Amino acid sequence: MENMLALNPAFYSWVVLPFLIFAARVVDVSMGTIRVIFISRGMKYLAPVVGFFEILVWLLAIGQIMQNLSSPICYIAYAGGFAAGNFVGIYIAEKLSLGIVVIRVITKQDASGLIYRLNLADYGVTTIEGQGSAGKVQVVFTIVPRREADTVVDMVKKFNPKAFYTIEEVGFVESGVFPPKRRFRQRRLLDFLWPFRKGK
Repeated sequence: MENMLALNPAFYSWVVLPFLIFAARVVDVSMGTIRVIFISRGMKYLAPVVGFFEILVWLLAIGQIMQNLSSPICYIAYAGGFAAGNFVGIYIAEKLSLGIVVIRVITKQDASGLIYRLNLADYGVTTIEGQGSAGKVQVVFTIVPRREADTVVDMVKKFNPKAFYTIEEVGFVESGVFPPKRRFRQRRLLDFLWPFRKGK
């Protein structure tokens, strides 16, 4: 690094340093997004660990900014890294598929076929009869890990492509019927993080 700075200080100041600041901001903002999600999921042991490294990376980035206050490209790299870090953090959070959701299906059709398929896949199901604006409807509830929401939605669409359904976040679940743990090759990162959840 010293040889690069000595040979071409302009290249270091206008390319290498801004890139390092940008990358550091992407990392620390992404970690911040994940930390907030861990906190909301009650992962009280993982959240502080992520927070430690988040602030460590942030200090490295802000330290370089303070040493190069006269370089406008560093400010742009810092702001650009913050913006990109939000995107990357959300993308990672989506891939982690953390949390539990309730899927609510409202249909005028007989839902016995959908209920059978959900029960066959070991999902717990609750149904009630309701009255909608267009007449009698059947409401089907199931609570599933977020990572399996797409699977349930596919079942709903096969049952009725025009079915009305909603997916909502669930803060806490006690008891209930959930599918058994999938085989190792089917697990996602959440299976490894599960022991760190609140109450575990």
